[in-house]
Amino acid sequence: MTAIAGAATVERTDGLATITLARPSASNALDVALKNALLAAVRSVAADTSVRAVLLRAEGRNFCVGQDLAEHSAGLDADPATAMSTVGEHYNPIVRALAGLEVPVVVGISGACVGAGLGLALTADIRIAGQGAKFAAAFTGIGLASDSGLSHTLVAAVGASRASGLMLLGDRIGADRALEWGIVHRVVPDEEVDGAAAEIARGLAAGPTTAFRAVKDLLRHPEPTLDATLERERAAQERLGASADHRAAVTAFLAKTKPAFTGQ
Repeated sequence: MTAIAGAATVERTDGLATITLARPSASNALDVALKNALLAAVRSVAADTSVRAVLLRAEGRNFCVGQDLAEHSAGLDADPATAMSTVGEHYNPIVRALAGLEVPVVVGISGACVGAGLGLALTADIRIAGQGAKFAAAFTGIGLASDSGLSHTLVAAVGASRASGLMLLGDRIGADRALEWGIVHRVVPDEEVDGAAAEIARGLAAGPTTAFRAVKDLLRHPEPTLDATLERERAAQERLGASADHRAAVTAFLAKTKPAFTGQ
């Protein structure tokens, strides 16, 4: 396990990199130290060619309650004109780095997932929540709009109408509603969040990594027309059709055995 100053850790095992928010005494509120540590962790994982999947998790009862408001209040007292510079200096680079990971990303969510915490969660490809998880945008409650990409990722997840309700009305929803709306992919008992998310992430780490990269690219950079989409899919399929994983999987299927993917 690699500890990164500022309450974040990275552990790499069998192609899976686990990034942990480790500030449980503050419900993983994002102060500057944690934001810097998280960005460093994501960038280190992105540069590691041995990583085939990423698990984002948190220590403690809550996934992340968003910005550390005590630190923010001190910033407002010191210099209101620069108090929001953290959006450009920290949140934007973190979200870009997470969203830019080419391998599958799974997040395990317990307790509160609020504000920028929700923004972090929505960068993942697969989201697993505990039954007691709670989700909210929360920005308008403190006189702000949104950051961490929520005005894009939340709309993509739930649609414009539901996103408007969450962001304008300050609605807080539970895990079952989040599942119904598409914010999360699976709800499990609270005590099973880490295990369930890790199991999925390990399975992805052992899967056809090159194909997963192509899927993420197709889904996250949609073409404006059907014809353009068909052309990109054709190019991807031709490229993947020449991969070792594709050949191994076809051979295994015909032999009625389980394929062993190498990620190549």
